[in-house]
Amino acid sequence: MQTYNRDFKLSISDVDMIEEALRARGRELCRMRRALSDEDLADIESIRVIEEDQHANEELLGRLHDQKVFYRPKTSVYVSG
Repeated sequence: MQTYNRDFKLSISDVDMIEEALRARGRELCRMRRALSDEDLADIESIRVIEEDQHANEELLGRLHDQKVFYRPKTSVYVSG
């Protein structure tokens, strides 16, 4: 029986490329959504599908963000900005 590979070896640039592709997909979905009319009954189902895709896209971007470990100096106090 086949199993999933749970050990991914991705570099930082690989993850960055994935995030950029997801952002580009999000922009395209947004353009598609804006092209449709809320008042046209034929577009209602398409709008629902696009919005579901947008939500799934944003969820995946969020999961990628949550897995990152951000730099914090260990020897001194960290002040952002």
